[in-house]
Amino acid sequence: MQASRSKWLVTGAAGFIGSNLVESLLKLGQQVVALDNFATGHRANLRGVEEAVGADLWANFKLVEGDIRDRETCDHAVSGVDYVLHQAALGSVPRSIEDPLTANEVNVTGFLNVLEAGRRAAVKRVVYAASSATYGDETTLPASEERIGNPLSPYAATKLINEVYAGVYARTYDLKIVGLRYFNVFGPRQDPAGAYAAVIPRWVAAMIKNEEVVINGDGSTTRDFCYVADVVQANLRAALADDIACAEVYNVAVGQSTSLNKLYELIKGSLQDHDIAYEKEPSYAPFQMGDVRHSRADISKAKDRLGYSPQYVLSSGIAEALPWYIRSFEKHHA
Repeated sequence: MQASRSKWLVTGAAGFIGSNLVESLLKLGQQVVALDNFATGHRANLRGVEEAVGADLWANFKLVEGDIRDRETCDHAVSGVDYVLHQAALGSVPRSIEDPLTANEVNVTGFLNVLEAGRRAAVKRVVYAASSATYGDETTLPASEERIGNPLSPYAATKLINEVYAGVYARTYDLKIVGLRYFNVFGPRQDPAGAYAAVIPRWVAAMIKNEEVVINGDGSTTRDFCYVADVVQANLRAALADDIACAEVYNVAVGQSTSLNKLYELIKGSLQDHDIAYEKEPSYAPFQMGDVRHSRADISKAKDRLGYSPQYVLSSGIAEALPWYIRSFEKHHA
């Protein structure tokens, strides 16, 4: 990538994963167009990227402020682009249960607008964020791409429909497209605030503030936690892989499951390394509607076809992310 500059569109670029993609692409000497409406993304994430890459590389960045639900905005953003990394979505299971219509508008209609814009602009490749939520009530673990169950939430349904549309565009229009089923991604720039915040930043923030940590269920629920740098790796590999890798979806995870009780102890212990002692016991709340109870990925397909090789396990990812979480908390509560 450093030997040849391409132009990349990152949708949802002000979000957690999107901003990490933007930073990596700029550091690799690429041109980046960012599309975001800042509904869930944050301008502070892009300012963080600017600080991380410096003025010279930041000159290769262009922001298009707009909504993927608007076709003209998508056409404008895709113009002249080689690769599309589509991350924009409303990503919360509880939010989709509360407001399924908006989830569908953003996650399905918005996705279709991006595909159509990419097709008309003849982009080289579209890589899109799929989701492990697609596995639904399939209980066979590790989860393999060929076996999925019934969706358990409107969010999961939208992500399944994305995969159907991706297959249609690949077969009908020969659009080169790859889907990445993210499992539980965490890392720097992940928002700890709000009702729909992901579990790791939310618990870290609670422990730093010495507030109660709430675990939904009895704590035996398991997840396959994946550090964001490995998600960046998977996106770049998917974009540049041989065409034979296209028209497929791939699990992006570590291939290990961790219970929420174990996660709690791991975060608590890791904070002690930063002289932050948390002494409270967690409290337990009812299971959340739509949540899958257990999750672990089979990543052999991504390894074989994309060359994907996760560089972090949960403990090393948390060790890498904690300094950012702590600095972010201190900055907002100075």
